[in-house]
Amino acid sequence: MSLTKSIILWVLAFILMGAVAVYQRVTGPTYPVSGKIEIQGEKIKYSLPRSHDGSGVDLIKIEVKNPNIYGYMKFKRYKSYDEWSVQQLRRQGNYLYASIPEQPPAGKVIYQIALLDQNGKNYWLTDEPVIIRFKGVVPQTVLIPHIIAMFLAMVFSLRTGLEAFAKGKNTFILSLWTLIFLTIGGLILGPMVQNYAFGAFWTGWPFGHDLTDNKTLAAFIAWAVAIWKLKKNPSDQKWAIIAAIVLLAVYLIPHSVLGSEIDYTKTN
Repeated sequence: MSLTKSIILWVLAFILMGAVAVYQRVTGPTYPVSGKIEIQGEKIKYSLPRSHDGSGVDLIKIEVKNPNIYGYMKFKRYKSYDEWSVQQLRRQGNYLYASIPEQPPAGKVIYQIALLDQNGKNYWLTDEPVIIRFKGVVPQTVLIPHIIAMFLAMVFSLRTGLEAFAKGKNTFILSLWTLIFLTIGGLILGPMVQNYAFGAFWTGWPFGHDLTDNKTLAAFIAWAVAIWKLKKNPSDQKWAIIAAIVLLAVYLIPHSVLGSEIDYTKTN
């Protein structure tokens, strides 16, 4: 394969990785719910968090310049027998603030916010309540290498698939690098991130149903099989294409779906 063709395939792999990363980010259950609403001529933008690793104090901040507009939040623990609690939004200058009660790692709160005009008319920001999950703080020294390794695994996976499709000579070595980055990011650093965030190293099969863990395991198996097949027969490159498709499908599943959560109906 010529150097020019190889560079083109690398560029294509990086572009595809970027597109997948953006898709995964904006479709995941931890991405904030954003929007805007107009009340008495003022356009009000909001961003409601669905993941947090802090105290929850003044977690929600909405710019509302009209002093006659106020609001409230109803909330309760998710998966609990709690009754809805109501909290008045606190005004400070041009902003309205709401605090969400802090939960232990993997604890969730369901909440919904309404703004009211001076006539008392309700304007719900969302049609349905928003669910936020609390988590522990993950050190940047663990989180950043994890993210880098997982992105590199995706880049090398895509590049390997393109190499195999073009019947190039570097499919096996590229497959090895894919598995190395996937092992470091998904099976070494991934459980460390999980433990910092939710207090458990592994909650996928056979110990639980965490989809993030399970899809990482599926991708690892697919690439391990591909390397095994390629070592036996280097010309049988379809296995690299299959493994690349498996990892791509895994990345298209939104991150943190079916993730760790506390079922308060069983705890108290």
